[in-house]
Amino acid sequence: MALIVLLAQPLLMARDAAAVPDAQAQTTTMRNPAGDGIKSMLLMGVFVVGMWFLLIAPQRKKAKELANTLKTLKAGDKIVTNSGILGVVLSIKDKTLSIRSADTKMEILKSSVLEVLERGGEPSESKS
Repeated sequence: MALIVLLAQPLLMARDAAAVPDAQAQTTTMRNPAGDGIKSMLLMGVFVVGMWFLLIAPQRKKAKELANTLKTLKAGDKIVTNSGILGVVLSIKDKTLSIRSADTKMEILKSSVLEVLERGGEPSESKS
């Protein structure tokens, strides 16, 4: 909402500066409602495009990277789950993984994998 106010402020200031206090000049000056509608639509379009680049596009990119990570997952990879469990992948099934964490063997969903720490003993690139 603050972004809309900031973007609309120059337009409002220009309108106020162009307003003529003389009554006769005001009667000859007419507002164009179609032009105001177009300006409003352009402002809304700028806002939507800005939201796309700030929120939606990075989230889609992150989802694609995670999907690629899950496709290349193999036994021996060290992973972190959404709940913070560190483990080593033992086997992979269609929708689940068997992992070993300390002395415990667990079966988890593939969708709960947050990131891969090491691939088969080699450190992976960390972006954080």
